[in-house]
Amino acid sequence: MKITALETWHCKRDLSLFPASRAGAHMPWDVVVLAVHTDAGITGHASALAARSGRVTEAYLHENIAPVLAGRDVSDRERIWHDLWTLDRHLTFFPVYLPGPVDVALWDIAALAAGLPLYRYLGAYRDALPAYASGLFHDDTPEYVAEALDYQRRGLCGYKVHGPGPWRRDIEVHRALREAVGPDFLLFADPVGEYTLDQAIRVGRDLERLNYEWFEEPFRDFELSKYQSLCAALDIAVAATETTRGAHWGVAQAIMQKAADIVRADVSWKDGITGTMKIAHLAEAFGLNCEIHTTTMAYMDVANLHASCAIRNCEYFELFVPEEPFRFPMKGSLPVDAAGLAHVPQEPGLGVALDWDEIDRLCVSHRKTNV
Repeated sequence: MKITALETWHCKRDLSLFPASRAGAHMPWDVVVLAVHTDAGITGHASALAARSGRVTEAYLHENIAPVLAGRDVSDRERIWHDLWTLDRHLTFFPVYLPGPVDVALWDIAALAAGLPLYRYLGAYRDALPAYASGLFHDDTPEYVAEALDYQRRGLCGYKVHGPGPWRRDIEVHRALREAVGPDFLLFADPVGEYTLDQAIRVGRDLERLNYEWFEEPFRDFELSKYQSLCAALDIAVAATETTRGAHWGVAQAIMQKAADIVRADVSWKDGITGTMKIAHLAEAFGLNCEIHTTTMAYMDVANLHASCAIRNCEYFELFVPEEPFRFPMKGSLPVDAAGLAHVPQEPGLGVALDWDEIDRLCVSHRKTNV
């Protein structure tokens, strides 16, 4: 089954995830929907981030990635994956969110052709995971508390706080959340790389007293010596490698230096299903969990769910909230039930539909490259 074309739709949205204090300015969170076509009439789909400039994402896909796909057999996913890494090393330096979506589309095609849901095509371990709500940045402590209580009432297993900063203010929010939700509801802390080592140790020790589940990304992922010192100083699990470049090669450095207790991966930022599975299996070999993080796009989070259900060493599904802005480009909602369990779709491939009416409404550029 040969690849014949790559098609994209750049969708412009009035959505910005990060406040100016984090992103420097309003940062549009656009999406490029992509389709990989084959000579068998089977098409695989995925979506890619297009923060600030969708034209950049489109250009990489059509001018750099499409020539690598030209005439290739869908079964050669591993070779294609390595060829794209070679291109990244020598010529291009892809954005962190490419070329993972192309890999997802290829796996979608393969599972569709096999007539199996993707997680079963990969090799199933489970068919559902408990979901926790992962909130955005808020200005006031009551906003965090109200959001956590809302999702606790909805049956989710926990809530992750992205603290407003600075660190002393984060501690106030962490304490207010624990007091509000009680001792048994899971809480996670993610300051998104904002602390010094001393600050992280002080915050981490307070999180230990509050019985938080893990302490995520207190530094930039390349600050391995700081992570190593923090892991040695704390009992709470430290989660890292969310934005580490180099797929499993990059994550291996953190594991080798004991700079993470939990590693992070996803199909967008860690080079697709192929890259995510490599990281998960690497972590398993060292006795670590690989907790899959959100792609901020529901369709790709379904691909995350398939990967999570094909490995043993992942405990939770990250549900980015509020859900509505992040459903696009998927049709419908993520499959989370009233008991807070995320159920992997049972239809072939990714098993969910794209919302083509909404894609067409938001599309500002449509390109197709025959390969």
